[in-house]
This record gives sequence, C-alpha cells and structure tokens, in this order.
Amino acid sequence: MGLLQSIKQVFSNHCETSDEHQDLQLRTHYYKTTTAHTFTEVKKLIEGLDDFELLSATEEYGELSVNVKKGKKAFMVISIVSVRPFETAVDFSVTTETTLLPMDFGYSKALVKKMYELLDKQMVLSKR
Repeated sequence: MGLLQSIKQVFSNHCETSDEHQDLQLRTHYYKTTTAHTFTEVKKLIEGLDDFELLSATEEYGELSVNVKKGKKAFMVISIVSVRPFETAVDFSVTTETTLLPMDFGYSKALVKKMYELLDKQMVLSKR
C-alpha cells in the first residue's frame, strides 16, 4: 500500500473492506462454513460484546447493523455473502462519528482488524 493511501486512512472517518483492497489487512475474509452459520456466529459475537449494540439483523440480506457505544462512537455494517456452498465472505463498513476533527486517526481500521481477529478465532478461514 502506498504512502498516500496510508495517510488517507489515518485522516478519514470511514473504513471498508473489499476483495482487492490495497491494504492486505482490509481484504475480505472468507470462511469455510455456510452463510446461515456465519450469520449466527457474527450475531452471537456482536451480542456478546459490551461495547456494541445490535441495531438490526436481516438474515435474508445477510446484513447486520451495529452501533459502537464505547470509545469513539461508530456505526458498522457487516455483510455476509455466500460465495459457494460452504464458503462465505464477511465484509465490514465502519464510519466513526465526526467530532471537531473529521478523522478518526485509524480507529475504524483498528475496529475492523479487531472484528476479523475475533471471527478468525471462531471459524475456519478459507484459503484464497
């Protein structure tokens, strides 16, 4: 990842994962499991974290909306998509609440990394 992208991430209040993200830490994670199981595991994880408030969970669309209540306040959308039978992708989109400064100094990226670390402990990563 280039210097300019690193600077943009620090001076932004939004972070989003994708398949071909320039930052390897922000690439989509794929798990060897069904979409329904992944949805259940992600929902349990969110409900088990004190800092997070589950706003909505729509299994048919594979999306969960979450408020981060402690630390910097943030809004997170988690997308869960079936790629193949027994391979499921999980993506995050995190936007922190703006304060006097319209940036979060990498907090949204750190939040995504934390979520992936927790999920990686619960489910088996698929090799891509």
